[in-house]
Amino acid sequence: MTQPKIALVTGGASGIGAAAVRRLAAAGYRVAINYVGDDGPARALAGQIRDEGGECITLAGDVSDPAQVAALFDTTIAKFGRVDALVHSAGVDTAWPVPIAKIEDADVERIVRVNVLGTMWCCREAARRMGTSGDGAGGCIVLVSSMAATIGGRVGKTVYGASKGAVDGLAKGLARELAPEKIRINAVRPGATETPMLGAFAHDEVYARRIAGSIPMGRVAQPEEVAEAICWLASDAASFVSGALLDVSGGGFSIAS
Repeated sequence: MTQPKIALVTGGASGIGAAAVRRLAAAGYRVAINYVGDDGPARALAGQIRDEGGECITLAGDVSDPAQVAALFDTTIAKFGRVDALVHSAGVDTAWPVPIAKIEDADVERIVRVNVLGTMWCCREAARRMGTSGDGAGGCIVLVSSMAATIGGRVGKTVYGASKGAVDGLAKGLARELAPEKIRINAVRPGATETPMLGAFAHDEVYARRIAGSIPMGRVAQPEEVAEAICWLASDAASFVSGALLDVSGGGFSIAS
């Protein structure tokens, strides 16, 4: 009998991460749901997964802290025996566009620590635990990047765009580095997606129309649409796919938006 695969999903309590948790659980994965802050959404999601017959755990942890990242992997392996897939969805941004001349030091540091360093820490620990030169049997990593990486982001979102450019670089470089370890790594690049991170979208109708109008398909994505791409990249159906940057963007977006 085939053993269920094990997935660790960072930022798994809301938005794209939560949609990925639900999709992976539906595909038969046992899932470790990482969250930071309030544990309510993670517990509610875990309850839903269990009610539907899935198996999961919830793990508090800040991905910008390398010690906490290591603990996420240690706890997942202690519970499930291994990690087959890392879906790294944790990420932050400012709620509203902020010109570079006005952005606060704390916001820049937070974006870089979570989006860039956090991605590096998570990839490092995945390589250590999954790599065949150690005790691992290989596996896959799916990073959640952004279409912002393609042109540096929308106006007022350039720090975020730069951070996601680093994520793309990691996916491309680590695909070569980790192939001998039997680890695949890819990134999905969502466009504007209806999640809490979109912030102002939910509170400003004019801004919402402008964002939707900048996308060729005329609307923002739903998290579940991005989760489908994530689940495919994590699956054996993508067994020869590594180093790919998969756009889930409705055709891209206008630089003028």
